[in-house]
Amino acid sequence: MPDSKLPTEKDFSVVVGGPFFQLLRRAHLTGDALELIRLRTVVITLFAWLPLLVLSLLNGQALEGTSYLPFLKDYSNLIRFLVGLPLLIIAEVVVHQRMMLLISQFVQRKLIPEAEITKFYAAFESAKRWRNSIAAEALMIAVVLGIGYQLLWKQAAGIESEAWYNVPAVAGTSLSMAGIWFRYVSLPLFQFLLLRWYYRILIWARFVFQVSKIKLQLLPTHPDHVGGLGFLSNAVHAFIPLALAHGVLTAAVIANKIAYHGAALPEFKVEIAVVVLWVILLVLFPLMFFASQLGDAKRNGGLEYGHLSSRFAREFEGRWMKEEWPKEHGGVGADIQSLSDLANSYSVVENMRVVPITRNALIMLVVTTLAPIAPLVLTMMPLSEVLKMVAGALF
Repeated sequence: MPDSKLPTEKDFSVVVGGPFFQLLRRAHLTGDALELIRLRTVVITLFAWLPLLVLSLLNGQALEGTSYLPFLKDYSNLIRFLVGLPLLIIAEVVVHQRMMLLISQFVQRKLIPEAEITKFYAAFESAKRWRNSIAAEALMIAVVLGIGYQLLWKQAAGIESEAWYNVPAVAGTSLSMAGIWFRYVSLPLFQFLLLRWYYRILIWARFVFQVSKIKLQLLPTHPDHVGGLGFLSNAVHAFIPLALAHGVLTAAVIANKIAYHGAALPEFKVEIAVVVLWVILLVLFPLMFFASQLGDAKRNGGLEYGHLSSRFAREFEGRWMKEEWPKEHGGVGADIQSLSDLANSYSVVENMRVVPITRNALIMLVVTTLAPIAPLVLTMMPLSEVLKMVAGALF
């Protein structure tokens, strides 16, 4: 295959493509490389949120005291559309820029053998086809319209009867004008963008799985302790906005429960743990596909360097301890520094990890997801007490 056909860091993107992306291009809200991020974020956010504000004001349901849950006091949906939605849009640019650099490392670091480069390219092309699939986004819309309305509506709406999106009716309540826009425009748009993100992560996971089936040229003595795949842990940095969005959305729902249902933060520890675990699985699970190859590389490297170490140690001892070494013979055990260098190499092989995931990457994901939830601690104790606890922990 000609070199011009090989994938480069400018070719791969799990976000630049698909019908919705093409729609944004025709609307002049993005360029070929996700330019116009500010304009796109403002327009989509206002499209989802501003009509809710205007219609709530016109119907007298926006301000405190006009209903049990006025629009400007609905923390869940305010944060959903003013913080969560922009984060989902901004995350596209971050993932696009960082993931291109990650993919290029497979070729630049010569991890893909020349004989297998066509398989790498095939995986790349397959990912592009999945990304551009019309059927996939049509299915997402069907899921949002079919499941989002029926199963998630009550949860998304906060299960409130006297709220800004309802008006009194003969048989209970009916949707207000703001509620109609919320249920049939704003909420489906948000659900579609979130579901689209899960689909993109599926594309990334599938690509990683296909690459993991290629016999990579791993180096057991590579100082990153994962055979040269250490760069993959940087995928965490690409998905930080998405992790933050999950934390923000979780905090928003909990805030409503605390404010209007008398709930306490500890009641949601299971939900919080599930969200954190979900984010970890989304971002880090695909990297575990390399465990088999890394495990093989560690075992084979241990055997090879174990054999070399035994030979080296025997020759070293023969020269320096038993004086059995001919002066004219250099050999592998010719000097003490070489023995030390070999010991370092053997230690790297022995400490090689079987997954390209670092502790720092895991901590970063957990902290990012929990950060938006942390301020809710103030609903349990005064800020002064929180500061005292923090100071005590640090000093």
